[in-house]
Amino acid sequence: MKQSLKITDITALGFMLFAFFLGAGNIIFPPLAGQLAGDHYLPAMFGFLLTAVGLPLITIIAIAVAGGTWGHLTQDLPKRAASIMAVLIFIIIGPAFAAPRTGLVAYEMAVKPFFIDAVQAHLTIFSIAFFAIAMFFAWSQGKLIDVIGKVLTPVLFVGLVILAVAVFINPQDSILLAQGEYLTQPLTKGFLEGYNTMDTFGALMFGMLIVDAIRNKGITDRAATTKYLISAGCIAAAGLAFVYISLFYLGATSSVVAAGADNGGIVLSQYVQALFGPSGQIVLSVIVLLACLTTAIGLISACSECFSSLTPISYKKWVIINGVACAIVANVGLAQLISLSVPVLFALYPVAIALVALTFIRKKLPNTKVAYRVVLLVSLMFALIDAAKIAGVDVSAFSMLPLFEIGMGWLMPTVAAIICMFFIGKTEQEEFTEEVA
Repeated sequence: MKQSLKITDITALGFMLFAFFLGAGNIIFPPLAGQLAGDHYLPAMFGFLLTAVGLPLITIIAIAVAGGTWGHLTQDLPKRAASIMAVLIFIIIGPAFAAPRTGLVAYEMAVKPFFIDAVQAHLTIFSIAFFAIAMFFAWSQGKLIDVIGKVLTPVLFVGLVILAVAVFINPQDSILLAQGEYLTQPLTKGFLEGYNTMDTFGALMFGMLIVDAIRNKGITDRAATTKYLISAGCIAAAGLAFVYISLFYLGATSSVVAAGADNGGIVLSQYVQALFGPSGQIVLSVIVLLACLTTAIGLISACSECFSSLTPISYKKWVIINGVACAIVANVGLAQLISLSVPVLFALYPVAIALVALTFIRKKLPNTKVAYRVVLLVSLMFALIDAAKIAGVDVSAFSMLPLFEIGMGWLMPTVAAIICMFFIGKTEQEEFTEEVA
């Protein structure tokens, strides 16, 4: 029997994935990057798009190619190592960093501006309400595609289109000279800034959620599932690129209206108020609340799905545990949370990139088990050096590494390890074991 989805369902899948991706980091990082990049905003934006759009899309395709699950993606790793890696990634983009950040950004940009004297109690009350709503929507897994893909996301996308059109028709300032590292290496700086969105990690989770949503629509054939997952990924990538390009241009033309801003949330807020007047804050609040809420729903749902598969605790109980943890962590504060997350991202992002790269060349590797272990270990070891540097640790002893100065000292050793793996064959014992099996 031929298995197929309607165009409306495929579009809803794409919008659902887009909404999951479009959260806090996607909104707050591009405007500030655009402002600092100034007249170099085009190469900086291209670098940002590589990590914030290209890598997530490639990761979605890798999940589809591998078979649609984390188990398929990590089948050549020891089960314990794969489980530990999954748990670490899900904790980072779940209750430890990314999910609480959605609540923090929603408060800072959509609610706090309406208070003359905002206090900690306001954040506490908001975070409880915000994550309670997210838990409510995450409670029923099967309804995610209908609630998010067909209801919340279209409203969000309309708001983003209105903002983008206004930015390009009526830019508020002229574009000034680039600042800092954007002056000398805008492409690389933009590439590293894309880490902050955490979207490659998100793709590892959200891709599996989309697979579940496809299966809930009655699609069980692997080829059909792969096709629809890639289609959804392309729709989501197009939407993200549209948002980032408009937000980068917004930042690049914000030199006066948002002068001295220290984060993208302030840049965006002041720019929107300059565009639309006092009512602009209401427009921005709706966009930010919907963007952050849909991402929070996806993160809580995906983390709960993962943890329930690894423990005897049910999915719904994990929804409650994750939601409560997010509400607690959200009270740390946005600046502190971002500063804590950056070294962790520098440590684990290269490992995720290496895992995705191995997926595409897996069939050409003579010994996949050795290749996966060696390459991921090499990427982690050298990524830890980059992470330590970001955290302020003196690692100047490793300054001879290629690309060390720009925070990508892991890249060449990882590429070298991958190349070496093409020359590592299986032992006679391994071949005999496979034949017996």
